[in-house]
Amino acid sequence: MIGFRKFSLTLLIFMLVLTAAACGNDTDAKPAAGSGEKYSFKLAHITPTDHMWHKAAEKFKEELEKNSDGRMTVEIYPASQLGSEADMVQQISSGSVDFGLITAAYMSSRAPAFTAWFAPYAFEDLKETNAARDTEIAKKILATLDDQGLKGLDYLFAGNRVMLFKDKEVKKPEDMKGLAYRVTPSPPLQDFYKSLGASPESLPLPEVYAAVQTGVIDGMDMDLDATITNKYHEVAKYGAVTNHMVWPSVAIMNKDKYEKLSDADKKSLKMRSRLQQIILLIHAHLRKKNSKRH
Repeated sequence: MIGFRKFSLTLLIFMLVLTAAACGNDTDAKPAAGSGEKYSFKLAHITPTDHMWHKAAEKFKEELEKNSDGRMTVEIYPASQLGSEADMVQQISSGSVDFGLITAAYMSSRAPAFTAWFAPYAFEDLKETNAARDTEIAKKILATLDDQGLKGLDYLFAGNRVMLFKDKEVKKPEDMKGLAYRVTPSPPLQDFYKSLGASPESLPLPEVYAAVQTGVIDGMDMDLDATITNKYHEVAKYGAVTNHMVWPSVAIMNKDKYEKLSDADKKSLKMRSRLQQIILLIHAHLRKKNSKRH
């Protein structure tokens, strides 16, 4: 357990480094010859514009427009502008929105195979987690979306989960008993906290800050990046860097629109920037620094 203000300042410095690095050019990407058809895509997600998932969306937009010679354009709708994740997935399925970066936690409520990502302490670190995204099992999990009008394209991670507390210093599992604790409405996450004796509360992300500030909840399960970008350090006095679960976002697309693309255009959608590699380096550094504090 560490005092959270000191921890948040360290993380903020490194997130500024991430933001600057992620905006650089990806020299490994090569333009692909497409069908010549023009596309105007919409992409939606829940995070604010300074979160790493939004930075990834911006990088995706940049690379796709560059490598299609402007034939493909992307309009990004961040911070739940188009509604909740349930709303966004429905819009993607119907075709009114093309892409989404949707939490695997929410997707686990639609396709149970995604719960596999939330086994506690399943991965040693984020580098190991990132390697798992290329396994056949991870690809099969994405494929379970096929019958929902969705195409699972890839995963993007936002660091492991940590625990934040309004004013209680939690040092052992027994200290969690009776706490009203905000948890994403996902069966594996809620079961995990119930096993610790906490009372999981499902609050929309925009309501969490005020809920902690006013004492409606005693703390929250959160990723490191959102902890800073949503300024939870202002209302949470303590943070436990438990790294107890990974936190994937699932990049999804309307299935019919994906299947109508040429092979070259499909390849353009799968091009990966250096952003994930930068995220890995920063989180490895943070993990090393935090391990020295315990």
